[in-house]
Amino acid sequence: MGLLDNISLGFEAAFTAQKLLYCFFGVFMGMLMGVLPGIGAMATISMLMPITFYVPPDVGLIMLAGIYYGAQYGGSIASILLNLPGTPSSAIICLDGYPMSRQGRAGPAIFLTTYASFAGSFFAIFLLLTVAPLAARLALSFGASEYFSMMILGLIAAASLAQHGVLRGLAMVIVGLILGLVGSDVASGTYRFTFGTLELADGLSIIAVAMGLFGVAEVMANLMTGQDDRPQSGTVRIRDLVPTRADMGQTTGPIARGGVLGAILGILPGTGASIAAFVAYGFEKRLSKTPEKFGTGHVPGIVAPEAANNAAAQAAFIPTLTLGIPGDAVMALMMSALIIHGIQPGPAVIQEHPSLFWGLVASFVIGNVMLLVMNLPMIGLWVRILTIPYRILYPIILVLVCIGVYAVGNSVFDVLQLIFFGFVGYLMIQIRLEPAPLLLGFVLGPLLEENFRRALILSRGELSIFVERPISAGLLFASLAVVILSMVRLRSNSKSPDVPAGGR
Repeated sequence: MGLLDNISLGFEAAFTAQKLLYCFFGVFMGMLMGVLPGIGAMATISMLMPITFYVPPDVGLIMLAGIYYGAQYGGSIASILLNLPGTPSSAIICLDGYPMSRQGRAGPAIFLTTYASFAGSFFAIFLLLTVAPLAARLALSFGASEYFSMMILGLIAAASLAQHGVLRGLAMVIVGLILGLVGSDVASGTYRFTFGTLELADGLSIIAVAMGLFGVAEVMANLMTGQDDRPQSGTVRIRDLVPTRADMGQTTGPIARGGVLGAILGILPGTGASIAAFVAYGFEKRLSKTPEKFGTGHVPGIVAPEAANNAAAQAAFIPTLTLGIPGDAVMALMMSALIIHGIQPGPAVIQEHPSLFWGLVASFVIGNVMLLVMNLPMIGLWVRILTIPYRILYPIILVLVCIGVYAVGNSVFDVLQLIFFGFVGYLMIQIRLEPAPLLLGFVLGPLLEENFRRALILSRGELSIFVERPISAGLLFASLAVVILSMVRLRSNSKSPDVPAGGR
């Protein structure tokens, strides 16, 4: 079958009343739960998966997929308005989205993320339509050594995310890696850094860490200052919600690069939307002629990671459906829903169930259009959240965050983690340390260790495996280049009289 035949089959399969209804329900619930801090796609899919047992498998998969990419849209809204990442992948949006909101430009920020989400999603959909089988085969060429080298590059790039210097960023990456070691050793099952606490056997909760470092810490910092410095506005005008021509002029390149990076990383099993968003932000900052603007409400710092996380969320279906390899926990849930219906994801799924595969791809187009139509008229409603007095808004935020963290694991201990990391995040604000590199180190730490061990097992302890394979060697070379460039920049800044002593 040719490309046009596949597209025709997909839309013919997707355009039924039942599938359109379930697609709308999925994207609406995903967006809504993405806005609520700490709940996200994982908890929503877990709660609503029983619905799929009573409908055909393609209908159920369309609904679950809608929840997943709908949550990517909604997660950025809370990041922009309240500095609370609705999903882990939207945590990086806080760095520029929240400052933009504090400048009285929350409406344009949400408009830009909606636009970037839509564009990034369509890039991944185009990839699904054209090169899904080829891309799936390409992903097979990535072994343990390639994954390890890719993560080293991501961690080194993460050090450049810190606004107050590379060394501070590197320190936060190391702290994140140490936090990622907490829990059970994958190879031996030995407990590490649990201090006799059974609740830490599964490691720290990423939701609690992200919500604490970004959201609770920001609430505490604002309470300590006692100042209400939000933009005050009695009415929300339509023209205030639309980005300027200058804003839109800064979006094309970052969205294109973010979409490419997100789609590539989404194809690779085990990466996911969170890593794609962080890498896209770091890449864009490294490429920028004005890196000092990042973290102050810079448009590329919003649209690049937003395009990347949405592209990655939909490209992640390529290895899940065509290889049977889930990229993350959400994709594992998608696989389990198919297996329950007697469909085994793998290389034969496109040939054996073409209407399911291409119908799902067509539903992505329909669902993203639905999200665009829903989001743009609601920008004014979201911005009005900023007019709520802090004495009312803060208790609501804290209650929602606690409910969201508790709902993921039904554990009071996770709420205690949230409080602890809230205090840690507040202290980090006071001493000018960035939470974003720490969070990426925490996410990548276990994957880094696992792939390092696996590579050494395959090579019988020979470290040369990391430079013998071309892709791995290329990634390590890129990591070395980033280190050298960072050292040169650090050296030049140290000679500049304008750089404050504490800046590094």
